[in-house]
Amino acid sequence: MSRTVGTLVAEMGSRTLLGQFETATADAAVTELYRAHYAGLVRLSAMLLGDAGLAEEVVQDAFVAMHGSWGRLRDPDKAIAYLRQAVVNRSRSKLRHRAVVAKYPQSPPPDVDSAESFAMAAAQRAEVLAALRALPRRQRETLVLRYYSDLSEAQIAQTLGISQGAVKSHAFRGLAALRNLLEKTS
Repeated sequence: MSRTVGTLVAEMGSRTLLGQFETATADAAVTELYRAHYAGLVRLSAMLLGDAGLAEEVVQDAFVAMHGSWGRLRDPDKAIAYLRQAVVNRSRSKLRHRAVVAKYPQSPPPDVDSAESFAMAAAQRAEVLAALRALPRRQRETLVLRYYSDLSEAQIAQTLGISQGAVKSHAFRGLAALRNLLEKTS
């Protein structure tokens, strides 16, 4: 026997009765609506969304919302219409969200080096710093100002108070000595 919400819900004074039930609380009313209309609402949402799992979520959310707003429902006879509209609106919202996500896909996270590569890089930096410390002071200063501070030969010459020719000489000799020191440790 198929019953509609209209035959189930009747207002009597300050109490609402559901057919043969006693006082119709939101729990009883929504439970009866759920039993009678859940499958049909899921089919409706699945047809709109093309995804049965998501359709079940949409319908569940609509029932939860109805339960929370049962006291504000003016006409309990129209509860199924309210539910149907809620399911359609929530399905539309999911479709809009899906379209936005498809339009603006997230880029995959950048590849991250392994912890081992960080450890190796740290070891190599320590090796280069140790080799730099082993160089004579002027060669070390010239290489640091050139490759770490990115100064030109003229700027290095001015900073150290030496000629540009001396800067070239110290840089050449410093790189050769650094290369030899690093080849010995490798």
